[in-house]
Amino acid sequence: MVKVSIKVREWLRRLGIDTTHEEREDIDREIERRTGQYCDKGIELLSEAEFLAIVDSVRRRRRKQVAEPLVV
Repeated sequence: MVKVSIKVREWLRRLGIDTTHEEREDIDREIERRTGQYCDKGIELLSEAEFLAIVDSVRRRRRKQVAEPLVV
C-alpha cells in the first residue's frame, strides 16, 4: 500500500480541495517527478500556484481517462 503524503493532504485541506485517494497518489507522484524528491520534501519547494497546477493537471488527466470511450 502506498502511503499518501501528509503535507499534500494538509495543503489540499487548507485550500478546500476534495480529492479521491487515487488523485492524491497521482499528485504525490507528480510532485516527486517534478522535484526529484519524496513528496513531503518536494512540496516545500513548490509555490501555491505550482501546487494548484499539479492538482489541476492530475484531475484533467483522470477525467480524460474516464471520458474516453472503450474501443473494441
